[in-house]
Amino acid sequence: MPKKEGGPRECPLASALEVVGERWSLLVLREVFYGVRRFEGIAQNTGAPRDVLTARLRKLSECGVLRRVQYSERPARSEYHLTEAGMELAPTLITLLAWGRKWASERPLPSAPFVHVCGAPLQAALTCLACGGRVTGADVSLDPSRVKPPETGTGEDPERAEGPPRGGRSP
Repeated sequence: MPKKEGGPRECPLASALEVVGERWSLLVLREVFYGVRRFEGIAQNTGAPRDVLTARLRKLSECGVLRRVQYSERPARSEYHLTEAGMELAPTLITLLAWGRKWASERPLPSAPFVHVCGAPLQAALTCLACGGRVTGADVSLDPSRVKPPETGTGEDPERAEGPPRGGRSP
């Protein structure tokens, strides 16, 4: 579908949020990553209303994040398994779990149960493609040549817009 003139900015983040951005979707993914594959277990561990959970499982399957595998014909029952696209969400989920533990929890929570094949705990890290250095929030700047100016029609000067500093660390 063509983008409307003056409509929202096209963005892969917006596209990703259409698939996994809803609260119950992320909690469903957490459970499947934890090895819970059946509807009843996912429902119990997330607290999601059954109709909402059914809709989220359907959407995640239709979008190729989960694969539905029937394990019983009578009654018809399915398990949900991560696809390649679903597995690629592991670093994102690990990062959100760590952020939630640090910034959004009222009490100390244990670290995420994910480990590397060697058995060591994992920490998601963003790295620079050129130098391989680890990136923190303070290291991020905006390259204006990679961002299409917004079509706001408000007369706003994109050069004066708030956002990450350009060309280096903030003071």
